[in-house]
Amino acid sequence: MTRTAIIAGAGALPAAVAAELDQPLVCALDGFQPAGLAVDQVFRVERLVPFLRGLADAGVERVIFAGAVQRPRLDPALFDPATAQMVPRLLAAMQAGDDATLREVLAIFAEAGFEIAGVADVAPGLVPGAGVLAGAPTEGDARDADRAAAIVAALGAVDVGQGAVVAQGLCLAVEALPGTDAMLDWVAQTARRPDPKGARGVFYKAPKPGQDRRIDLPTLGVETLRRAHAAGLAGIAFEAGGVILLDRAAMLAEAERLGLFLWARDAAGQA
Repeated sequence: MTRTAIIAGAGALPAAVAAELDQPLVCALDGFQPAGLAVDQVFRVERLVPFLRGLADAGVERVIFAGAVQRPRLDPALFDPATAQMVPRLLAAMQAGDDATLREVLAIFAEAGFEIAGVADVAPGLVPGAGVLAGAPTEGDARDADRAAAIVAALGAVDVGQGAVVAQGLCLAVEALPGTDAMLDWVAQTARRPDPKGARGVFYKAPKPGQDRRIDLPTLGVETLRRAHAAGLAGIAFEAGGVILLDRAAMLAEAERLGLFLWARDAAGQA
């Protein structure tokens, strides 16, 4: 049996992934405790090389990254000599953006001899394929989803965000550093549609173009649906096979309760 380590961040995703595995080793970056999941080991970036050696000594062969993290503040006094040699490499990646940083992290783990699996590899039920999961998007909603998908692709190409809100063809908001919740809250408080009787709008979510899908897939949960409803939107569309639903059953029930559609949209814009 392949022993797997979950490199966990904050939120509910690490627990959802752990439920699909047989006794994984749960390792959390210091300061980013996963919700509802006991942690076996806490590590710091400044001691990355000893951490990797410890994983190998524990018989770990495969790692899965799950959960939200932000760039940690590094303490120069904590670096061991081997990890200190990686500092120029890590800093160069951080200066190039989030995607470059994630690619460098994956490269470091791969060079240490670990197989890197994605959430879709071990828990495919968390990453839905194409189809309308709840509700029924209209033709107007489909046009807004097309427009939002084009905007998200453009944003992702410059490593900005993974989401946008479009109503009646107009971009009401895009996701940036503050995140999805802040974007939807802003729409709820400020955005106005040209035609009050027209399409209410769509929130669209997708990975960045060229993103390594073994790490940092966008995630949707029940709270996202509630905020989309508060923003007056008709529903949520997302790229089929590219977005994690944290609790699919609960999300479908909540979408039906709120009268929102939930649409896993393929690359051609089809259900």
